[in-house]
Formats: sequence, C-alpha cells, structure tokens
Amino acid sequence: MHDRGLLDTIDSWFPARLPELRHWETLFAPRTLPPGAEVTRFAPSPTGSLHLGGLYVAALARESAAVTGGVYLLRIEDTDKRREVAGAEAEFGRVFDYFGLAPDEGGTTGAHGPYRQSERAEIYLSHARDLVRRELAYPCFCSAEDLARGAREQQASRSPIGYYGKWAPCRGLSVARADARIAAGEPYTVRLRRPAGMPGRVRFRDRIRGSLTMLDNGNDVVLLKSAEAGVRLPTYHFAHVVDDHLMGVTLVIRGEEWISSLPLHRQLHEALGFRAPQYAHIAALMKVDGGSRRKLSKRKDPESAASFYVAAGYPARAVLHYLRGLANSRLAELPADEALATPVRLAESGLSGPLVDLARLRSLSRDHIASLPPREALDALRTWAGGHDPELAEVLARHGELAVRVFEIARRGTGTPRKDLACWSEFREAYGFFFPELHTPVRSPEDPRFGGLPAGAVARVAAELAAGAGLPGGAAGEAGEVPWLDRLRELAGRLGYAPDVRTYRAEPERYRGSVRDVANVLRVCVTGRTRSPDLFQVTGALGEAEVLRRLAPLAALAPPAEPALCG
Repeated sequence: MHDRGLLDTIDSWFPARLPELRHWETLFAPRTLPPGAEVTRFAPSPTGSLHLGGLYVAALARESAAVTGGVYLLRIEDTDKRREVAGAEAEFGRVFDYFGLAPDEGGTTGAHGPYRQSERAEIYLSHARDLVRRELAYPCFCSAEDLARGAREQQASRSPIGYYGKWAPCRGLSVARADARIAAGEPYTVRLRRPAGMPGRVRFRDRIRGSLTMLDNGNDVVLLKSAEAGVRLPTYHFAHVVDDHLMGVTLVIRGEEWISSLPLHRQLHEALGFRAPQYAHIAALMKVDGGSRRKLSKRKDPESAASFYVAAGYPARAVLHYLRGLANSRLAELPADEALATPVRLAESGLSGPLVDLARLRSLSRDHIASLPPREALDALRTWAGGHDPELAEVLARHGELAVRVFEIARRGTGTPRKDLACWSEFREAYGFFFPELHTPVRSPEDPRFGGLPAGAVARVAAELAAGAGLPGGAAGEAGEVPWLDRLRELAGRLGYAPDVRTYRAEPERYRGSVRDVANVLRVCVTGRTRSPDLFQVTGALGEAEVLRRLAPLAALAPPAEPALCG
C-alpha cells in the first residue's frame, strides 16, 4: 500500500467525491434467500441480435433460479459503445416477453440496479481506484502502435502474445511519473497487475464439466478503457466480476467460449477480495453442414437468431420444450407439459455441442399447435399477427367466428387434428383461402393446378357446380357429406367422368377422367390449392354465396354442353 501522499495523488486520477467501497457494499446488501437458492443472471451485450444460444442460456439460468427459490436477473452489458447496435436492447425485451423469460430483476425492477453497465460507471471507478491504491493495478500509456509493435516482436520470438515482462513497460512506472504523464494529458488505460512470475497451473470446478486444470493468466489485462467524451468505461472482464459480486450472483451459466477466461476471472475475484460464484459452461449449439459439424452461425444461419422464431411465430412452449431437450436428452421425448415441468439437470448437459435440428423443432411445434382448442389457437394466432402481420390481424378480427370454424375444421371430422402448421406465419398459406380478403380468384381454366384437364372441361365443370349440380348443399338442398358425394358422382358421370379412380384406371379410354378431377376443379376454385382440409366442411364454412362467387370467373367461360362419353 502506498503512503498517504501517493494515495492522494492516485485519488486525483479519479473523480472527486467518488464513493468508497464500503458505500457500495452497504447499498447492495447481501440478499436474504432460502438455503440453496441460486441467484443467476443473463447478461447480453446489445451489439447485435440475440443468438438462439443466448436464449438457451437464459432459459437455463431462469430455471436454475426458479427451482431453488432464488432470483434470476437480466443485466445489459453495454460498455462496448463502438459496436452497439441501435434497437438491440429493445429486441431482447421482445424476445424475452415472447418466451416468458421476463427476469425477476432488471430494467427498473430490483434493488441491485442499475442493471445497465453504462449506468454503473462510478461503481467500477471505485473498485479500480482501490486496486491502484493497493498496487494491484496501474495506469498504462501504451498506444495501439506500441502494443502492435510488441505483438510483432512476440510473434517473431515465438513468445506468448500479451502484456507482460519487457513488453509491459508501464508496469514499473512510479506514481510520480504516471502522475506527470496524466497531468500532461496523455491518454491511458488502467491495467491489472497480475501476480509476479510466470503463470502456473490453476484448478477449477465446473457444474457441468467437473474439474478443470488450466494455465493461469499471465497478462496485465485492461480493466478501464481510455476515456472517451469524458467517460471511462470498464472492460467486460472487470465489470462483470464487480457486478456479479454486488448483485449477489451465485451461479453463472454461460457458453463454453468463456472457459479460457476463467483464470483471469479468478485473479480478478482474488484481487478484489470477492468470493467467486460457481460456473457452468454450456456446450455451443451446433449444426450439420455437409458431412461435418460446426457452430450455429449468426452470419450463415437465419435460424441462429432468437428473433427468427418470434417473427415466424413458433409457439414459445414448443421452442422451450425443444431447448430443454438439447440440454437434457431425457426431456426430448417427453410430452410438452411433462418436459416443461421436469427440472433440467446441469450435470446431465453434454460436453459436446447439441445439434440444432429445425425439422425436429417443427415436429414439436406442429404437435403443439394441433393440440390447442380452436379458440385458444385463434387467440395465439391473433397475438402473433398483431405484431407481425397486421393485415391478417384485421382479417381475423373481422371474421372471428369463421376463424374459429377454420380451427375446428383443422381437427377433421373425426377430431384428429391436422398438422399443417409448424408456426403461425404458415397460417396464410394453409388457411388464408377461407377469408375473401386473402383469397385470389382462379380466372384461367388453363391453370396448372387443374392437372392438365382441358380448359373447356374445367369451365364446364365449374358451370355445372355453380348451377348447383354436385355443389354441397346446392340446388337440391341436401344435407350431409354422403348425399353430396353421391351427387358429385352423378355430375361426374353425366359429364363423362368415372365415378371413382378404380373404374377410371380399369377403362381409361371410356372416360375424360375420374370424379377426383371434378372434385379438384371445385377444390382449386374454392381454396386455390390441390390439397386442402375436408372439402365438404370447407364449403360449408364459406357458405353458398361465397362458393358461387369463387366459381363464377370460370363458370362464365363454359362452352355449350357436350354429350357424355358413356351412357
């Protein structure tokens, strides 16, 4: 420790009336929590969109706190102002709200804030000043050019790259010399003074990986960056150690890319006199690319962004179910309710990165959507559309009962649900035809969706259907699917089509086609598709007037009636 005069000099390098450490320890008093309760955090940097791996870690951190009666907090680590992306923090909020991962503390909620690092500058300065006072940190005046020159010399001599030994010229500066340079206006950083001597080996215990032995940190790393616009911000390494301590974090769940930083973080905890939290390093999410595996990439893979799932409308429960299965494979095959209620065990997380399989997620998502009661499904669709498809939201509001009927039809006549939808953004393609505003009339009898049927035949079938022949609930007013099918077969026979596919295949020369071709004309005109839910139910939901409106463009093109090919 320096004498009083030198301490006064050191204090002059920092803002006047900067609080002492005891102020922060008193302000952020220890939490009162049940025995064994974990305090966890998720701490994203607003330098881009939230990665799916971030959502994965956040979900595990929140659960680890919840199952122990602890606290889960969200901290925004925004000290890298040069790389900050406008709107990134707002996106975090939308993603966490969508997936039900709102923190217990964060933003303006909680007694351990601010929860944004750029608003905690005084806290970091107090702790940096304490380290400099105790000769555990020092000002460094090396420029970017100085550091680059040192790195080139290290490369040439095959020495480890870093700030140490003869390549750390500021480590030995006296307080007086440093003060003179600061007084002269030289820009400077503040570096950690690592313990003297070459690094040895250190051991850690990880909640997932067990015992780890690593080479200790041998560099005097930067703790405080150069001042910009009068503001001196901390590096990530320094800030998160201080914040985790003052916020009472007991368990840090983070990606395996941070394992290499453990020795440095241990040195920082020891220098600051803090008890380090426990760590659990999660394996990175992977993807099969050709014949090899690689990390899921923000640059290459759209599905790597958490916002991808929000924008597409994958139900939150399905995505969370899927992520839990990546963490613990035993949960992957459980029904959703059971998988979401069964705790994840960190110790059972694999050491190799789990593969992200979008097809598997889509399967879980289809199961989830198909299981929803019609009105609950519609509510979920409306909520999603309100934020991502305003036109669809307006249509659903205008045709509420029809929309409910759509989801009832999606369960088929037997009650067995169709699985057409893996996400809400697919609703337009699968079921948009029900709504007049979203349906595009078919105007050409030569449309390829008619399967090559001659244009004249297509128009004639449409005209007969529009006249009520073979139309569900048409001119004769029959009710029920069986009478309708009988009438459709009668129309098919009258126009020269076989009553069923088997008959047509037995004597194709006798017929224009089969009753399936006749039904397909109705299907394409009404739905715009060659495959759809039960046609009888679809036309019943639309009503006769709307069905006739959709048949009208082609019916108007019908040629004069032709004699049937068979009696």
